[in-house]
Amino acid sequence: MMKISKLILLRHGESLYNKENLFTGWTDIDLSEKGVEEAKEAGRILEKNDLFPNICFASWLKRSIHTAQIALHEMEWEHIDCIKHWKLNERHYGAWQRHNKDAIRKEVGEEMFVAIRRGYDTPPPPLPDGDPRLVEKDPKYAGIDPALLPRSESLKDTRRRTLNYFAETIVPELARGKTVLVSAHGNSLRALTMAIEHLTPAEIVKVEIPTGVPIVYTFDETLHLLKKDLPA
Repeated sequence: MMKISKLILLRHGESLYNKENLFTGWTDIDLSEKGVEEAKEAGRILEKNDLFPNICFASWLKRSIHTAQIALHEMEWEHIDCIKHWKLNERHYGAWQRHNKDAIRKEVGEEMFVAIRRGYDTPPPPLPDGDPRLVEKDPKYAGIDPALLPRSESLKDTRRRTLNYFAETIVPELARGKTVLVSAHGNSLRALTMAIEHLTPAEIVKVEIPTGVPIVYTFDETLHLLKKDLPA
């Protein structure tokens, strides 16, 4: 019998900054009430479709962690390990973090706004020295080489770190025939989607990962992609 593995990608539910139309990035903001309900609904969808993960991965940001916890609680499936890593964090939006998206669009113009927000290799302006939003000021990143911590990222930069972690840690679990849940963010998941579906930089511009909606990839024993599902 062919060994099948499944990868469930789940973008966190709506966050408080999503609700306020602010760039979030590495800002550790929690879920809104709507986001909590989206996470519960994701759990109900997974249970309804017999998608019970063997292992879970999340970022170091609480909107990702809490989405996984809430979904698994809804499934009564909280016994599995949930491994967290900063390389699954959202794209770092640099100096745009905590700023209103419409205000930034008006400031830089539509063309530059789209190139940075949805493009592949154009980062926002980086955070300057001394900025209180710098990641190295957050104690949870104290054990990481500051040279690895971004001040701004393009999707290309996000993809590099996310795929590194995916290849080293998540792919081996899929190779064992496991069902793997990854609770992460719009851009870290866009990076994975781009790699799994072999999308070009031009194609990924059009891809939006909705909050709280499970995306399921099924692979054969050679990790060849068999199908993609959006269970309901």
